[in-house]
Amino acid sequence: MNLITPARTLAAVAALAMAPLLPVTAHAAAQDTSCGVLASGASATAQAAVAAACSQIGVWYSWGGGHGATPGATYGYYDGSDPDSLHDNERMGFDCSGLMRYAYYRATGSDLLNGTADDQFHSPHASARFSAGQGTAPLVPGDLMFWGSGYIHHVAMYLGAGQMVEAYESGTHIRVTPVRTGGDYAGAIRINPSGTPVPPPANGGSTFQTWGTGVHTHSTPSVHASVVDTFAGPTQVSVQCQEHAEEVSAEGYTNDIWAKLADGSWMTNIYIKGPAELPGIPDCGGDNPPPPSGGSTAFQTWGTGVRTHSEPNVNAGVVDYFAQPTTVNVVCQAHAQTVTAEGYTNDAWSKLTNGAWMTNIYIKGPAWLPGVATC
Repeated sequence: MNLITPARTLAAVAALAMAPLLPVTAHAAAQDTSCGVLASGASATAQAAVAAACSQIGVWYSWGGGHGATPGATYGYYDGSDPDSLHDNERMGFDCSGLMRYAYYRATGSDLLNGTADDQFHSPHASARFSAGQGTAPLVPGDLMFWGSGYIHHVAMYLGAGQMVEAYESGTHIRVTPVRTGGDYAGAIRINPSGTPVPPPANGGSTFQTWGTGVHTHSTPSVHASVVDTFAGPTQVSVQCQEHAEEVSAEGYTNDIWAKLADGSWMTNIYIKGPAELPGIPDCGGDNPPPPSGGSTAFQTWGTGVRTHSEPNVNAGVVDYFAQPTTVNVVCQAHAQTVTAEGYTNDAWSKLTNGAWMTNIYIKGPAWLPGVATC
């Protein structure tokens, strides 16, 4: 639900960047009287963020909207899977994280939340974090609520009184709705505009949330290594570094990246909330790319929110989602569906070692990758 603005909207983004910063009442005609600060306890900044989000009630949800150079509504584009998204390139609006980015930008004057919902969940500007099990009891207006299991895919803003404001999905408008704390609700954060993060663990590393039950850590990055610890339920872990090692398939995910924890044990990244490769975590071996496997060649990707598909076609099922640049192992390439994105047009697709396909547009190199065989 979160991507960057396509090249065809650059003119609109430039216009937004040059526009004066308007007061949050600029969209008062569209404001819903049910949207606002509905409980006590929120800081002045959080209350201003609520007002900014509520000023956009009735504006289109648009996939990729709100991720221009300057926070604000932009035209979106087709998400590659939802038929309701086919007209997002005609709708100026926000996706879920674009709206939260805009709200806190209007409240603080700083672009604190530039990124996907998953990026926002791991924001260094979080002054407090609340687990899914705590529900809404500790929340105050302006807190951000998240959904996703293994990867955060949606965010909304708590208003109080069991209500929230959100950009929900293509074909809908920004709305107020009762909070949802069932399903894959992942918890909430409170934004501190000073940028003071939640205190890090005393033993160093970065704190991440796990998910799942009966999850093991191991003495080496392999499920066959001896078990060091077992987590009966979700918990926090302190990650020191990560590296490519044994490939693991579990819970519908496949990943060869393992995280080294503060106690020296290893845990597959599958059970750590976040993208396949954790953001901001160094490589244990010194940022080495994964070794090519299965007769493949390693390449670097670029861009954010990039998807791989089951077939060389943007309408095919999504296999994986890269929130940020990473390394992929390419087996072969083929001419297939023509794709236009980021100002490039290319019909070349690469087949990766897991069988997924990725347009060559997001792989660093020429349109047709050198030294890679034709599928």
